[in-house]
Amino acid sequence: MTAPGTSSIVSSPKILDVGCGQNKYPGALGMDSNPRTNADVIHDLGTVPYPFPDNEFDEIICRHVIEHVPDVMSFVSELHRITKPGGRIKIVTPHYTNPDWPTDPTHRNHFNSYSFTCFMPERTPFPFYTTVELRPVRTYVSLANLWRALGVEFITNLDQRWPSWRFTRKFWEFYLSNICRGKELHFEFQVVKATPSDRSANAPRIEARSS
Repeated sequence: MTAPGTSSIVSSPKILDVGCGQNKYPGALGMDSNPRTNADVIHDLGTVPYPFPDNEFDEIICRHVIEHVPDVMSFVSELHRITKPGGRIKIVTPHYTNPDWPTDPTHRNHFNSYSFTCFMPERTPFPFYTTVELRPVRTYVSLANLWRALGVEFITNLDQRWPSWRFTRKFWEFYLSNICRGKELHFEFQVVKATPSDRSANAPRIEARSS
């Protein structure tokens, strides 16, 4: 309950739609490199830094953009920089087996369910790639209509309900995806950033030498 004479102000989350095109997410600030879009900010998405300060946004939406950028690592690192600690980054991109992928000559990058593990220290086989950290919240892959109707999409994504069933996703990615083709990958990540105390604890220590 609010005390008499005072008002309760709840600020709306600050959302950035990166590569918004003509379908900008409602209530979001839009950024795109094409001036013929509904973007509020025109900026080359392949050029960093973006024109925003650190920790500016609560949520970043990136729909069918990351497959176009010239440098995926730089792109994700920049999204991480401008997102608040604990904020969310949502990415939608074609699965690499999507038969429509080659129809767009501006597509550069292929992705599967595990393409962002390099940003997860506890999972990555390449810990030297980056210090940027993302915590997975959701990974969902949609399949072509036939395989969805036959229940393959449901089985592939069982790990979203029961994490111990993650082997079904791995089996599909490794053995079935070139037959039961994927369509879109939907990722949601929570941004993890080191606190000043974490940075201090991890800083290299220099021992003074006695003369």
